[in-house]
Amino acid sequence: MIKEEHKVAIMGAPQGSGPLTSTVVNIHRETAVPDHIAWSLFNSIYFNVCCLGLVAFSYSVKSRDRKMVGDMIGAQSYASTAKCLNIVALVLGLLGTIGSIVLLVYVVPAVYDAIGRGMQGGRGY
Repeated sequence: MIKEEHKVAIMGAPQGSGPLTSTVVNIHRETAVPDHIAWSLFNSIYFNVCCLGLVAFSYSVKSRDRKMVGDMIGAQSYASTAKCLNIVALVLGLLGTIGSIVLLVYVVPAVYDAIGRGMQGGRGY
């Protein structure tokens, strides 16, 4: 046993002390509402499919404005809409990018090959 614990064990509980009371202080911190403004800006610059990135950026700015006013429920609503629009814009943008790469790698050479064969066949007349 530690020396201090040994002294407390020998002495026992403090004599004449009243009932022990405790005080609990609950500090509610403000809930952090992400406004997704950086993601929306990225999508509006790079993946602006059907202007979804621009609309998401608009909702992100509205969410930030609501947060500055103190309306956390409104800010959360706008942030949720911005998040959904960002997800849709990102998925559509990635699908479009992958589709373009597939088109360039597979379809364009096949078309050039078909055009080349057609021109060779037409020279025999």
